[in-house]
Amino acid sequence: MTERLARVPAWAWLAGIVGLSWLLRLWLVRGMAAPFVFVDEAIYTELARSLADTGSFAVRETAVSGYSILYPALLAPVYALFDNLVDAYAAAKATNAVVMSLAAIPTYLLARRVTGERLALLGAAIAVVVPSMAYTGTMTTESLFYPVALGFAFVLVRYLERPGWPWLAALVAALVIAFATRSQSLAFVPAIATAPLLLALLRSRWSALRPFVPLYALGAGAAIGLVVLQAVRGRSLSDLLGAYSIVGEGGYDVGQVLRFWLWHVEELDLYVGIVPFAALMLALLVGRGLSDRLQEHVAAAAVLVFWSTLAVGAFASRFASDRVQDRYLFFLAPILVVIVLAWVELDAPRPRAPTLASAAIALALVLVFPYVRFIGEPAKSDSLGLIPLWTINEHLVAGRYWTTVAVVGVAVLALYLLVPARYAVVVPLVLLVLFAVLSRPVWSGPHGFVSAGIGALRQGNPGLPRDWIDRAVPGGEEVAVLWTGRADRFTVNMNEFFNRRVGHVYYTDEPTPGGIGEIQVTRLTDGARAGVFVDPNGQVIEARYALLDGSVIPDGRVVARNETVGTALWRLAGPLSSREMITGIYPDTWSGPRVRWSLLRCEGGRLTVTVRSDPSLFTAAQLLRASSRADSGSEAATRVAPTGERVALPVRAAPSGGTCTVDYTVTPTANPSEEIPGSTDDRELGLHFDAFLWEPRR
Repeated sequence: MTERLARVPAWAWLAGIVGLSWLLRLWLVRGMAAPFVFVDEAIYTELARSLADTGSFAVRETAVSGYSILYPALLAPVYALFDNLVDAYAAAKATNAVVMSLAAIPTYLLARRVTGERLALLGAAIAVVVPSMAYTGTMTTESLFYPVALGFAFVLVRYLERPGWPWLAALVAALVIAFATRSQSLAFVPAIATAPLLLALLRSRWSALRPFVPLYALGAGAAIGLVVLQAVRGRSLSDLLGAYSIVGEGGYDVGQVLRFWLWHVEELDLYVGIVPFAALMLALLVGRGLSDRLQEHVAAAAVLVFWSTLAVGAFASRFASDRVQDRYLFFLAPILVVIVLAWVELDAPRPRAPTLASAAIALALVLVFPYVRFIGEPAKSDSLGLIPLWTINEHLVAGRYWTTVAVVGVAVLALYLLVPARYAVVVPLVLLVLFAVLSRPVWSGPHGFVSAGIGALRQGNPGLPRDWIDRAVPGGEEVAVLWTGRADRFTVNMNEFFNRRVGHVYYTDEPTPGGIGEIQVTRLTDGARAGVFVDPNGQVIEARYALLDGSVIPDGRVVARNETVGTALWRLAGPLSSREMITGIYPDTWSGPRVRWSLLRCEGGRLTVTVRSDPSLFTAAQLLRASSRADSGSEAATRVAPTGERVALPVRAAPSGGTCTVDYTVTPTANPSEEIPGSTDDRELGLHFDAFLWEPRR
């Protein structure tokens, strides 16, 4: 049997690894109910739909630039093939599973340069069990960028090995492909420039730079050409980034950038399991004694780690200060693991001083990381290396993150330092098992992807089929969406994601977070058109159907309704309008002590409000009273416990002068600045008014 297995060619084993990974991920992504990384997932599916439908690169019919070109192009055939967006979502996840599993191939090629066939296959297997394979369940560029970035790394080390024109041309092509996948790849440019310098340093021969003169000449020429081109166009270099042009502008604080860079290095060290980081530093310390091929790999790995963490750290310091983002760095994991595999291939050399120093630094980095600052909601999409620790929050060693990390870190480093050379393969095998174990909470844990998808669906469209709008509206019709800020943003994002008939998105005060192509509207308050919404040009919004939250009641009839979140699909009897007026509620749904609801052209009916308290501000139940102003109206009251659970209060309302009015009072109220340490919110707050449901008299 052993001899028969030995005769199986490497390509067959590699194909098996890719195939098994795809089948596993295909099975797992079936449990992913909905997207949750908004607005990224909305943007890339919109771009894919735009390419499929019209061949244009647009979001909500608005042309954009700077976003990935290749990932939407990858998904476009899916959206061209499937009219039903629920089916298209399933097919897109299957596509992600195939593409991301292909990361095994460039990892094998990287490893095969410095190890034997079996260790290279082990590296390929490790590449497809990293926790970030969970991104197969999201419509984000990670699925494509992972194999593309590893492919770039392979071309880079091959160019360092053979710095001639053929591999230089391949390197330029790989860079273009990487940039077309994600603009983050601009960080690969300084990596290309500094890799030969580090290689020469490792070889202690500056003459080793001579073959790379064409690279620097080409780079200088390209830089001058871009500067001249942008000057002629009257544009800045940052404009080349399109939607991300703001990233290239000034405003960075050097101290903040360095802090975030170090935090990203520390978290990357944690993500890869500490040992690969120790192996990289050991290789740098003893680089002169390494083989040429291993020197080339170490040089490429080191510059990619440095420039990628610096770029991501700089971005986070200004635009994402509440998170570290290993979603942009996990492609480095297989590159670092290859160094461990090469160490095994060389019979696990451990020169005493460099080995102990590199191990100590690798451990220290993960011990000083500020876990409390970064473990929280943003980690769900961006910091997968922190999710396992968040998951065991109630079972930490000595109740602290760093002590838990210390115990695990000492254990894996002890194995790395003490395992006999003939059993050194156990170290990468342990990394394989570790990645597999950590993948479970990332995917299916309480803070994992599956739970996040279910939670997002519950926020945006709980209880109804995901394509409920397409089912309710005839083909060829378009549904306008009005965002007032009173409902959850996912009521827009989720329904647009799964329903083709959802068209233009309008807003009253502020667009949805990250929204593109949304149109602001204003509600007229005087004259014959009182209540009608108009766009910035004064044009009324003509639509046959509209998706509205409970704060907007137009002239028309309800076709379908989501009772839980208060959204309704209306068949309009005229232009988009609202007969409803609400005062006393802030944009974040908090009320003050009094709220007034009124409805023009009202014939009477029943109003049900859905509210909730906030346990961070209140410790006792609050009283909510409702009363109609009409003589024939009624009163109602309920107590709302400080649990965060929604409570509904119905009340009858009769017209007075053609208008129905209901007044609400909330007692007690509280001022957050007086109740919550550190709060600067000086408002007098009552309850969260989540939804109003009006049922006209029949």
